[in-house]
Amino acid sequence: MKFTLNGQEVDAQSAAPDTPLLYVLRNDMQLNGPKFGCGLGECGACAVLIDGKVARSCSVPVSVVAGKKVTTLEGLSPDASKDASEQALHNRAVLDVSAAAGDGKAQAPRRTHTLHVVQQAFIDAQAAQCGYCTNGMIMALVGLFNQKPQASDDEIKQALSGHLCRCGTHVEIMQAAARARELIAQGRSAAIPAASTEQKAA
Repeated sequence: MKFTLNGQEVDAQSAAPDTPLLYVLRNDMQLNGPKFGCGLGECGACAVLIDGKVARSCSVPVSVVAGKKVTTLEGLSPDASKDASEQALHNRAVLDVSAAAGDGKAQAPRRTHTLHVVQQAFIDAQAAQCGYCTNGMIMALVGLFNQKPQASDDEIKQALSGHLCRCGTHVEIMQAAARARELIAQGRSAAIPAASTEQKAA
């Protein structure tokens, strides 16, 4: 069962057709952006984009995405995902060096990432507390701004209406949405960047 995940074709051949997409993404593809919240498609923590539209991955069978394009939080900034893999390799090397030499002084080089405009806006507005809902909030806004880069406050509220935040950071989330709209007006792209050809999804 093949589909495009964050710009790369993957094959979920080991998953039964009725397996929730969320399970495939987290367990098979090792992508932890989408969260398991309610498991009923009610809270929005598991949101992804399927062919550019927001969907609840906990209630979408993986068979539904065959031949389609799925984007997760990780796919919004492919260079960050690639660097995360490199960081994991570096961490393993540091452990090996420490075990052999008795120190862990090796340092990974500092990197900067080009974040999606909505991700940057959430950082600018400090729009997270526990962070569990953040994936869904960001994916909902990415889906909205892809269609309407200058969406109104009412349209933003409508896009977020099915996404729950138990911490009560709704004010900051709305501020982040307004910040994203401002950055887009300044010329920042709301489009999803193409994934690196070196990035591996599985």
